[in-house]
Amino acid sequence: MTNQDNVRINYDDLEFRITPVQQAAASCTGAILTSIFVTPLDVVKIRLQAQQKEIKPSKCFLYCNGLMDHICNCSPLDANKWYQRPGQFNGTLDAFVKIGRNEGITSLWSGLSPTLVLSIPATIAYFVSYEQMRLKLKDWYNNNKSPGESCKQPHWIPMLSGSTARVISATTVSPLELIRTKMQSKKLSYLEIGEGLRLLIKQDGVRGLWKGVFPTLLRDVPFSAVYWMNYETIKSLHGHSESVPPFWFSFLAGAISGTIAALVTVPFDVVKTHQQIDFGESTLYSDQPGRGKTTVQIIKEIYGKHGLNGLFAGTVPRLIKVAPACAIMISSFEYGKVFFNRLANQQFQNQQSTEVDVISSPQQRKPPTNISQFKDNTILGQSSSSQDIL
Repeated sequence: MTNQDNVRINYDDLEFRITPVQQAAASCTGAILTSIFVTPLDVVKIRLQAQQKEIKPSKCFLYCNGLMDHICNCSPLDANKWYQRPGQFNGTLDAFVKIGRNEGITSLWSGLSPTLVLSIPATIAYFVSYEQMRLKLKDWYNNNKSPGESCKQPHWIPMLSGSTARVISATTVSPLELIRTKMQSKKLSYLEIGEGLRLLIKQDGVRGLWKGVFPTLLRDVPFSAVYWMNYETIKSLHGHSESVPPFWFSFLAGAISGTIAALVTVPFDVVKTHQQIDFGESTLYSDQPGRGKTTVQIIKEIYGKHGLNGLFAGTVPRLIKVAPACAIMISSFEYGKVFFNRLANQQFQNQQSTEVDVISSPQQRKPPTNISQFKDNTILGQSSSSQDIL
C-alpha cells in the first residue's frame, strides 16, 4: 500500500477501523521495539550515576527507559548488580563504547526483561483504551453532521482520551508492578506470587495494590493529554486528520509531540522520581514500612534546596529518552493500522475469488458489510497468520 493510498483511506471510518485485538497487536509490537531501542540509554544513565561517589547509598533506584518505570532493589541479595559494575566513564558516548567493549554488547540491555513484562500489558491497555475512546467520542461529536460533511475532531477529544487511557493503564498495571517489586525484595519465585499477593492484601488491604500510583498519575496524565493533543494537531495541520500518515511523518510528529509533552511535565517527573524513591525506601524495601513523604513535602524540599532549577533537573536526559520512545511507539502503532487493513483486504479479496469458483450467483454470496467483522478470525485466529504477523 503506497502513501497515496494511506491518504485516501479514512482509517477512522467503520469500514477500515482495525479491531481492538489488532490494536493490541500493533501496540505490543511498538512496546517491544521501543524497549529494545531505548533501554541502552537508561542503562548508560544509571551506570554514569552509580560511579558518582558523592551519591549516598540507597535501598533502591528508579529504572526508566522512557516507556516504563521500575523501582529496583539495591540490596546485597541482588545477584545481578549490573548497575554497580565498576567503570570510569567520561560521558555518555564513552560509556556506550566502554560497556560494549569491556562487558559485551548485550550489557547495554541489562534490565530489559522486567521492562518487557510490564511494558507490554501497560502499552496495550494504554493504546487500545486511547484509540477506542477517541473513536467513540469522535463518532458522538459528529453524530449530527450534514451528509457529505467531513468528520471533525476538536482538541479536547485527544486530550480527554489520552488522559483517561493513561489512568486506565496506570491503575491496571500498578498492582503488577507492586507485586513484581515485592517478589524482587523478598526473592519470591513466580510460583509463590499467589502467596505474595495474599500477604500484600493481608497487610495493606485491597487498596494496598495501588500504593504509589498517585506519583505516576501526577506525571503521566498531563503528559498524555499534551502529547496526544499535539500529535493529532500536527496530523491535522498537514492534512492527515482522517488518514494514517506515512511512517516518517508519524515518527517525526511523535518525536516533536513527545518533546513538547516532556518539557511541560519535567517538574512532575522530578517530583515523581523523588516520591517513588522515597516510597521504595520507606515502604517496599524497608523491614519496618512507614509513611513516605507527601507530594507537597517533596516539592517544598526540592524548591528549598535547589530553587526553581531543581524542579527542571534532568531535562536533557529525559528528552533523550522520551522523544525516541514516543517516535518509535506511535509510528509502529500507526503502521499497524495500515498493515492489518492491507492484510485483511488481501485475504478478503482472496476469499471472494475462491467463492466465485464455488458459487456462480453473486446474489448467493453475502459478504460482511465491514471488513473488520472477519479481521480477527482471518488474521489472528489462524496460527499460520499469527506467526507471520507477530
